Amino acid sequence: MTNLRQILPGLALAIALAVASLYAADLPAMKHLGFSALTLAILGGMLIGNTVYRYFAVASHHGIQFSKQKLLRLGIILFGFKLTFQDIAAVGFAGVLIDTLVLCTTFLLAFRIGRKYLGMDEQSVILIGAGSSICGAAAILATEPVIKAHAEKVAVAVATVVVFGTVAMFLWPMLYQWTSHLGISEFNYGVFAGSTIHEVAQAVAAGKSVSEAAMTTAVITKMIRVMMLAPFLIALSSWLAAKPHGSRQQKSGIAIPWFAVAFLAVAAFNSFNLLPAAWVSAIVSLDNLLLAAAMGALGITTHFSAIRQAGAKPMLLASILFGWLIVGGGLINFGVSHLLH
Repeated sequence: MTNLRQILPGLALAIALAVASLYAADLPAMKHLGFSALTLAILGGMLIGNTVYRYFAVASHHGIQFSKQKLLRLGIILFGFKLTFQDIAAVGFAGVLIDTLVLCTTFLLAFRIGRKYLGMDEQSVILIGAGSSICGAAAILATEPVIKAHAEKVAVAVATVVVFGTVAMFLWPMLYQWTSHLGISEFNYGVFAGSTIHEVAQAVAAGKSVSEAAMTTAVITKMIRVMMLAPFLIALSSWLAAKPHGSRQQKSGIAIPWFAVAFLAVAAFNSFNLLPAAWVSAIVSLDNLLLAAAMGALGITTHFSAIRQAGAKPMLLASILFGWLIVGGGLINFGVSHLLH
């Protein structure tokens, strides 16, 4: 059994990387670019992992693995403190329905095109689909332990989120200006941004580019999408267990991702406002640190050579999904808004 002394060096490295990423993400330049601490952590981790890490890899191995696995699960659970069920009421049934339809159609499209037409491996398709349809890097990180994905495939999936999420952050406000003659309200734009942009930080930036009201709606809609992460992971686990090659797993029952269930339970608890605001704020700060440390550890174990071997197909799939989020997401938003109003 791994003891604390074995874990400490790698854990300290992951946390140091997380602290640096959180600090960098707060810089005005990074905020303007929409780079979250998670994105910066994996980029920093990859830089270290592909240069100097070999000199202290043996000493750090156990702590890096601990950060990738244990800290990740704890981070996903505590992510629930960023959500309340009152958020759902703020955008109403239409917002929830739009989020659900965007999530389901995007993921199913990813699986269909990725597997049938691009011939990609199942893990990569699931990771890219989860990142595009739910909440970017956080969704990819949460999906990784369910499908036991390789670090390189996770890194490639995160790269697609960074590229297309960043483009969306700048493109969406331009789309709003170009379509201003259609009479689209700031509220409707906020719902569109929150239901289609990859990362929470990117949705914030895209909303704020239009107005404070649009930003608030975008964030609430986005967080409802984040809340759908737990049922998505449970459904994914059930589907994997039911597959023919998962027959051995099926005998012992479906492998429920309990950290996802706990994440939903924490969000429910947070909805009752039982903890002082200062406590919740401190927990959220801790959660940001844990997720950044997990992402940094993931980056450290990712090798550039393996990413190069992935080829152009992951970016092609992500670009198709990006096009769907613009066109299909727009049609879903338009259809549901007009149907329910």
